[in-house]
Amino acid sequence: MSFSNRNTLKFALLVLLLTLFLGCDNAVKNQMRFTNTDITGADFARDFELTSHDGKRVNLSHFEGKVVILFFGFMHCPDICPTTLTELNGLMNTLGTDAQSVQVLFVTVDPERDKMENLASYMEVFNPDFLGLWGTSDEIETVTKEFKVIYQKVAGSTPDRYSVDHSAGTYVFDKNGKVRLFVPYGADTESLTKDIRLLIDANT
Repeated sequence: MSFSNRNTLKFALLVLLLTLFLGCDNAVKNQMRFTNTDITGADFARDFELTSHDGKRVNLSHFEGKVVILFFGFMHCPDICPTTLTELNGLMNTLGTDAQSVQVLFVTVDPERDKMENLASYMEVFNPDFLGLWGTSDEIETVTKEFKVIYQKVAGSTPDRYSVDHSAGTYVFDKNGKVRLFVPYGADTESLTKDIRLLIDANT
């Protein structure tokens, strides 16, 4: 191999290495390093169609351009649901003006008691911008299966004083309506805030 050919080969290798390095560097910079569980690309929690507490039929496409935080629960829940909604309200306060880019959704797993007009009042207690979502028993069953949420009535002292055991966790979707995170109950609010900011600031 001539001196000229060796130099050409070295130059080509150098260009290749620089390309690979820059590509890896950009990949690292573009990769979102979430604190909570990254479920990007999951084949569940893909969408829903329910009725919001203001009477509109909605699905994820209605919130395009916003980061969506979705949580399942019921209004008579004594602890997990009000705690989670209170923490999410704190998150919105921490986000400041960025909160305009976030929509919190609360899906009832107790459609028999949680009527739409009651959901509206319940959301108002925590944050007037939160939306309660209601569906028929069949619709709720379909959505909970899609989101792998388990729920079951637990008998109380009277037929209307039952409770509902249910999975406790929150799903987070990016601005394109793609599921990105699963946040377990009791997760650190500070880490969730950082993850939400990553999604708010993301270009895609």
